[in-house]
Amino acid sequence: MQRLRLVTDPITPDGPEVTALEAQAMQRAVINLFDRWQLTDDQAATLLGGIVTRTYSRWKAGEMGRATVDQSARLSNLMGIHKALRLLFKDPERGYGWIKRPNAAFGGASALDVMLGGQLTDLMRVRRYLDAARGEW
Repeated sequence: MQRLRLVTDPITPDGPEVTALEAQAMQRAVINLFDRWQLTDDQAATLLGGIVTRTYSRWKAGEMGRATVDQSARLSNLMGIHKALRLLFKDPERGYGWIKRPNAAFGGASALDVMLGGQLTDLMRVRRYLDAARGEW
């Protein structure tokens, strides 16, 4: 697996990179996604790596802060989950609702329950499941 890094000097790239502007775009997209998933601020903060809910509130108010490498990886995985759901479900509302439904693949827990474990690997587990479900390109 390749690691993400925050790029401050785009002239010397060393693999996958997330610029500050890209991270802020993902922050805005994830805020909208969390609204569609009907998450609480506490749930959102957990999915974003345990950030303080006050920080998440500032993001929602448009005050995007600097994203750490961990947060960039989380944002990227959340966007991947969203993309996979959009590809799997013709009706977007079904995809948004899927995140909270019990799933046999997760031992009866919902994808949200899995992700609320708080680890980056929890997000990755859900993303890998969805990527496998939608199959090869």
